[in-house]
Amino acid sequence: MKKSPLLLILAGLAASPAVAATPDPKADLARIDAVLDKNYPQLQALYEDIHAHPEVAFQETRTAALLAGKMRKLGFTVTEKVGGTGIVAIYRNGDGPTVLVRTELDGLPVLEKTGLPYASHYTQEIDGKVTPTMHACGHDIHMTWWVATAEALLAMKDRWHGTLMFIGQPAEETVSGAKAMLDDGLFTRFPKPDYGFAAHVGPDATGNVRFKEGMSSSASDQLRITFKGKGAHGSMPASSIDPIVMGGHFVSDVQSIRSREVDPAKFGVITVGSFHAGTAANIIPDTSVLQLTLRSHEPKVRQQLMDGVKKTADAVSAMAGAPDPQIDYLYGTAALYNDPKLTDSVAAVVREAVGGNVTVESEDKPAASGSEDYSEFVTAGVPSVFVGIGGVDADVLAGYVKKGEKPPVNHSPFFAPDPEPAIRAGAQALSLAVLTVAGTE
Repeated sequence: MKKSPLLLILAGLAASPAVAATPDPKADLARIDAVLDKNYPQLQALYEDIHAHPEVAFQETRTAALLAGKMRKLGFTVTEKVGGTGIVAIYRNGDGPTVLVRTELDGLPVLEKTGLPYASHYTQEIDGKVTPTMHACGHDIHMTWWVATAEALLAMKDRWHGTLMFIGQPAEETVSGAKAMLDDGLFTRFPKPDYGFAAHVGPDATGNVRFKEGMSSSASDQLRITFKGKGAHGSMPASSIDPIVMGGHFVSDVQSIRSREVDPAKFGVITVGSFHAGTAANIIPDTSVLQLTLRSHEPKVRQQLMDGVKKTADAVSAMAGAPDPQIDYLYGTAALYNDPKLTDSVAAVVREAVGGNVTVESEDKPAASGSEDYSEFVTAGVPSVFVGIGGVDADVLAGYVKKGEKPPVNHSPFFAPDPEPAIRAGAQALSLAVLTVAGTE
């Protein structure tokens, strides 16, 4: 394996630029809120438009064009089709740090069931099949607060100096869009940022803003395994090498990697999410195809899971007298790391500005189990903070608790954040974060 991304990140922290002062966060918040108040009707319209037209990974052509047009009208220099469908918007305001602010562009292949008046009825062709799509992860909220943040910062050009680098990243849901942009020269064709910020809405109460020092979310690796058997009539199993049986053994046996080889105190998950084989009940097929996701927080565990999957697949095939399986690495990303000093500085400013619903989780607290390919920018050397924003009305959450139910979470067909408070909170946090590192007296 290459040198651990975590080690590369930690090695670069000492070189992180110093954080600028923010003299009056409450005054800054008042100016941000004034811009939000003025522009919110247009922001709501933008949100509803994006929500109703979700596009999946690397197909976000309408979405990218819409955001590119918005940023050009604000005065940014915009480059489209970076890493496929990504956009890069640059705004220079004198000497100072280059600050990255990132949003995701893609939706999910999910049939929306929220019942919202602006619910998605959009479809796209995915793998040759017309498929319903939905912004079930909240990226529509993110894109809207991204635009709102740009509007606020441009209205406050007297308060900061430097270069804004607003990135619209494709294909976050397949954790492959950030790498595609980097491979397309993101930090060579454009300035390499001194700092980076992003935020994500979740099923927490509106008004809550969460920061996490250090590891914030898990690494994710996606694999496809093809077991190669020998087809036969269903009544003649002795004439076959049954790839369905091989796949079944693998699904069960591979979990012993997590339960018997990985330290029980360490986070690690192996999920077989797809198992395809055969065409009829009376035919033993000659192949079965499984797709897996591996999640981990630490590089050592990540390697253990990868090695364990290969070892188990090879053993299952050998036991059946079958050829070696084909194991394809599809894509993946490292765990996301928030620079602790930068996190604490930004969190202090946001807390002073907005009040007591701002929490900071220490490095000692375990990271989330989900994954986020913003980590690719961190691994590339950008000290960063990734912020969690509550998106559900507190009374709505209380209603679920009263019924003994959990609220819909990201990726649910019923996930429906409360847009205005979520968009406002995200724009406030991101704007204040930029002012923390680029602000002037």
